Amino acid sequence: MTDLLLDVASWALLLGGGFFVFVGGLGLFRMPDFYTRIHAASLTDTMGAGMILAGMMLQAGWSLNSGKLLMILIFIFFTSPTSTHALAKAALFAGIRPLIVPRVKKENGSVESKPATTGGEDKPS
Repeated sequence: MTDLLLDVASWALLLGGGFFVFVGGLGLFRMPDFYTRIHAASLTDTMGAGMILAGMMLQAGWSLNSGKLLMILIFIFFTSPTSTHALAKAALFAGIRPLIVPRVKKENGSVESKPATTGGEDKPS
């Protein structure tokens, strides 16, 4: 019974991690500018890899392989957000500005978003 429970939990983690990685890849194509793309990719990549590694740890059981997977998981949780932050900071330093979405307040009090304009990413200075 416990083997079946471990298999179901590990497959749920593996499929959930695969879903997060797929959504992160889709976010790279669908998001409008550089900063939202790296945001989508970094969050889903960290969560997806974490879930996949946790599922693999359940499949491996308590062994040396499980310990190695745990070390990889800890490494990814520290390096992925750090590298994303460094990449965003380098892009800002290089002059890639974030997307600006102006909001206009109507007379009735509702807020309307106008079409997005770039902050200088696509326009020469």
